[in-house]
Amino acid sequence: MKKITALSFFIATLFTLNASAQQESIIPQINYGTLEKYIQMAKEFYPRRKVINYQEQIARIGITTATLSYLDLFSASYFYRPGEKTAIADPNNPTANPYVFNGVQLGVSMNLGGYITKPFAVKRAKIEYKIAKSQTEDYEISLVSEVRRRYYQYVQSLSELKIKTQISQDNESVAVNARQKFERGELALDQYNGSRLLLADSNSEKIQSEVNYLNAKDNLEEIIGKKLTDIK
Repeated sequence: MKKITALSFFIATLFTLNASAQQESIIPQINYGTLEKYIQMAKEFYPRRKVINYQEQIARIGITTATLSYLDLFSASYFYRPGEKTAIADPNNPTANPYVFNGVQLGVSMNLGGYITKPFAVKRAKIEYKIAKSQTEDYEISLVSEVRRRYYQYVQSLSELKIKTQISQDNESVAVNARQKFERGELALDQYNGSRLLLADSNSEKIQSEVNYLNAKDNLEEIIGKKLTDIK
């Protein structure tokens, strides 16, 4: 029987692998509707985004607090001086009232230093709110970019997993075929061992692609706040 040469065997194997690899492309797998949904979910559920939003709310409340604190500049007091019973009696006239004014007396005082500095406190509160708002806007830009990056990475890892799985399956078929030919004496030992090594390498790459896929999936789920299986 005519034996298969090593060159023809590996050319056939390479052709099979290339044909499998060329069937996949990442661009058609990008779903921009799904990506936009993930972005909105990240804005709603990602803890870091919540912290930034709370900081902005605190800064906004600071403006109201600083404005209302103008009332702290003024303090009111009152004095009550009874007209019937004296606290200090005149020995010569026990019924005399030593007070000049009787009844309730009101008084209002103002903190002059606070009056001068209060406008600056309000202005500072407004600036702090603008800073917090700008930080929120800046973080949202970064968050959108991060969601996109993780989504693309997820789609890439899924595509690579499909390719590596297909290659592994093809190499398994090649290895089985090589074993059968080797048992019939149609294939040399080194060629048979080559097919086995090729299968082992492809299986190893498949396992690594599975790990990459799981990591990419976990990273995407982390930022959107939900499991992909729970999203409809």
